[in-house]
Amino acid sequence: MPELPEVETVRRGLVPAMEGRVIRASQVNRPDLRWPLPERMAERLTGARVERLRRRSKYILADLDTGESLLIHLGMSGRMLVSGAMLGDFHQDHPAPQKHDHVVLEMEGGARITFNDARRFGAMDLVRTDREAAYWLLAGLGPEPFGNDFNEDYLLARLKGRTTPIKAALLDQRIVAGLGNIYVSEALFRAGIHPRRQAGRIAAPRVAALVPIIRDVLSEAIEAGGSSLRDHRQASGELGYFQHAFRVYDREGEPCRTCGTPLRRIVQSGRSSFFCPSCQK
Repeated sequence: MPELPEVETVRRGLVPAMEGRVIRASQVNRPDLRWPLPERMAERLTGARVERLRRRSKYILADLDTGESLLIHLGMSGRMLVSGAMLGDFHQDHPAPQKHDHVVLEMEGGARITFNDARRFGAMDLVRTDREAAYWLLAGLGPEPFGNDFNEDYLLARLKGRTTPIKAALLDQRIVAGLGNIYVSEALFRAGIHPRRQAGRIAAPRVAALVPIIRDVLSEAIEAGGSSLRDHRQASGELGYFQHAFRVYDREGEPCRTCGTPLRRIVQSGRSSFFCPSCQK
């Protein structure tokens, strides 16, 4: 599933084609994705101006001048693809319609935004912008990793006394929003912290160091266009390439790039954790 860097990469790719522009026409090709699509979705989108594109955790939010926000979740295989607009130095022609093109937005200026999702684990909804904080998918989310509310004191307070493994704690969206399996594994390696270590028993300086490390890992991944392991594509259709910089994730049995020890994989709560048994304690 796309994590924060992949979603942020897609958001940034959509901004030139969508932000400040009117949705001239919208086409909704099925009544549901993971959940039912909102009633009269095509009608409510057509003619609306996109005032701003934001990201909250792993969700993209398009604020409309109608007082609603279009919420987009990419799910496992969802893609938001731009065509018919200048993307850098290239003009991306409109492709032929595909079987899994579920929502299509024709934008002022000639761009087309296509939501394609083969597995239909993605989601779209229309949310009252002024009531967004109470929306069921967004309520209770922790602070953004790049926000001022996510700081050393905050993380120390949230982890204090917790017996859960640090890997699980950082994946808890109520503690910090947007982190997923890939980037938690990479951050813990850089911090030298074993993924099984109890969150509440990690020394304060090591917890404090996690904050800038998490930000560094996410920033590098965004700069690289995210990680393309299976389905992720940027809005231009290009692959991300941060997977080539993985230090531990998906490298079981390969030598640690720091010490040479073979990397290991364990399963925690049904998810794979990759780590170096020598560098991470």
